[in-house]
Amino acid sequence: MSGSDSLIEARGLVKRFGELVAVDGIDLDVRRGEAFGFLGPNGAGKSSTMRMIGCVSPVTGGTLRILGLDPEAHGPQIRGRLGVVPQQDTLDTELTVWENVLIYGRYFGLSRRELRPKIDELLDFVQLSERAGDKVEPLSGGMKRRLTIARSLINDPELLLLDEPTTGLDPQARHVVWDRLFRLKQRGVTLVLTTHYMDEAEQLCDRLVIMDHGRIVAEGSPRQLIEEYSTREVVEVRFEDERPSNGALGDLAHQDLAQRVEELPDRVLIYTADGDAAAAALSGRGLPPHSTLVRRSSLEDVFLHLTGRTLIE
Repeated sequence: MSGSDSLIEARGLVKRFGELVAVDGIDLDVRRGEAFGFLGPNGAGKSSTMRMIGCVSPVTGGTLRILGLDPEAHGPQIRGRLGVVPQQDTLDTELTVWENVLIYGRYFGLSRRELRPKIDELLDFVQLSERAGDKVEPLSGGMKRRLTIARSLINDPELLLLDEPTTGLDPQARHVVWDRLFRLKQRGVTLVLTTHYMDEAEQLCDRLVIMDHGRIVAEGSPRQLIEEYSTREVVEVRFEDERPSNGALGDLAHQDLAQRVEELPDRVLIYTADGDAAAAALSGRGLPPHSTLVRRSSLEDVFLHLTGRTLIE
């Protein structure tokens, strides 16, 4: 891949905190105009990687180039071309919505005359125009998140970094944020996000890496990863009393009804090409579950297959 196509290029990237290895020799390329995701549980190394990309945490080992530049030598220059949405909102709650964006824009050396029309445009984009004169403190979590996104766009960034962009939001607020991010991608902004929500990664990401214990365990589009590491459908079953033995559940595989069976503390997952047939076979063998759900495979199933644990534990 040529340097002009790659906004982020890492080879053997390492981040250590004393004896702790947070990022353990990863390779990645992020292409111009795509939405790229880091998927994994807390402690996987996602945020540590993002902080190195954002030029706020030095690289311990390996090489990293952002926008073709070395973060160690050109940190301020790179940061001037980035937009950053941190995991925790860092808004000034004593100022108004409009003033928060104004103050942030001044950090980039933009004049008030330049900023006035840009702020109005950005607040309209994130659907906060009517709250422009309101203090930040009483805003909902979703509104604060959208304001943080508006603020991150004030310098017309080529690359937008989003660390867990919708954590703590209700489903409706999450969908509004997703819509704004999708529109940014349509405008040509390159998005890089971390998340532990598999539906978020499937909705937003063209490509992603799954991280676990500081390493990349898989890479591809959501569809590619599901096709490679999981089955078309999954049957989730819960048993009211004693759970059937492994042998009884495993017999489904011998009938070509299940590719594999995963036992979790609260439920059993049966991976299969035909969920309805597998569910019927389970009941037909005298193993009627308390509840049955047939669903399509998700990225969480991919992660469970690769690591032996769920994304959110």
